[in-house]
Amino acid sequence: MRVRRCAVLFLEPREEVGFDLDSLVSGGVGLSRTQRWLALAAHLDGEVEVDAEQRELLGRLSPSVWVESDDALLPELLKAGLVIADDDSAHRERDDALRAGHWWPPAAMLHRLARWESVDSVRTMEDNEMTTAADLRRKLGPPPTHALTRSEPADRVALPRVDGNDFDAMLARRATCRNFDPDRPLPLELCARMLHRVFAAQGEMRLDDETVFLKKHTPSGGGLHPTEAYLIVQNVDGLTPGLYHYHCVDHALEPMPAPDEPLAEFARRALAGQHWFSNAPVLAVLTSRYARSFWKYRQHAKAYRALVLDAGHLSQTLYLSATELGLGAFVTSAINELDIERAFGLDPLTEGPLAISGFGRRAQQLVTTEFDPGQEVWLRTPE
Repeated sequence: MRVRRCAVLFLEPREEVGFDLDSLVSGGVGLSRTQRWLALAAHLDGEVEVDAEQRELLGRLSPSVWVESDDALLPELLKAGLVIADDDSAHRERDDALRAGHWWPPAAMLHRLARWESVDSVRTMEDNEMTTAADLRRKLGPPPTHALTRSEPADRVALPRVDGNDFDAMLARRATCRNFDPDRPLPLELCARMLHRVFAAQGEMRLDDETVFLKKHTPSGGGLHPTEAYLIVQNVDGLTPGLYHYHCVDHALEPMPAPDEPLAEFARRALAGQHWFSNAPVLAVLTSRYARSFWKYRQHAKAYRALVLDAGHLSQTLYLSATELGLGAFVTSAINELDIERAFGLDPLTEGPLAISGFGRRAQQLVTTEFDPGQEVWLRTPE
């Protein structure tokens, strides 16, 4: 049988601590400690426990050269997907997809392990009594300082305070919206303007039909613009509620199959239970097409970081555009990636969600607290 090790593999020596009554009775600390070796592979969904012999065999196998082997330890490693046989269609397909994606191995592992499924982050915060700033202070102690000081006050160079203009005033009104109005549909024209400002291609440079670079209002690592917008449309005049993909060149919506649950429930699941965001008229799932970025930045240590920055740039453009139009907006990375991937048909090795942004009209009354210390939003006269 011809075999090779999977492309990306990390081995973790993990210590597990448990209660030990015998230790406590005999005058010990009452704890038992167990060491386990866990294999973490970027093409697999879960971790795999291995023993010392399996660990050593994995270390001897090449990830790139096929070798003939009938080692007695292979069957379990083949079944788990840590070793790939040349005639293994399922595991080899996933491993080959990872290889073809040009991932930097630590980034592939980080991406794989950080994905959530069916997590209710709000319930977790409530159960742990960590929903308010006072709760956090009580549970965690004081945070690191809010303003870093690197010199004595007398040594600082004071800068002039400059009167603000209209842009400064708009920046002051930017605040994360946690109170959307479910009774006021978003006009189609406002929705279209938001999508065009934030996600649309504003120009292009075409070398040939297969080599095209886009110009957008937001910067992108290498000018590649690998971030896509998948929409959960809930309350827009003239649009059927459902899932869509935004086509950035044609400025058009591409309908997608409905999720397996009511749209409002899926929105809340996608947002890991953050109900103060989930009723926004439009939710934009920001996904990265890894192959678009890694085409240029192959096995690059900074490529994944650039993808995260791209999502951040887009969310800020969305915030500012919404603020200028009198809308509320938000962004969050506390999302259930696996649930989103299933709903939109995404393969996490080639395209995956990094964050969700949303926008719509603010509610008339403040129900969930928003961070607006300058009172730029909630003392303003409602529309």
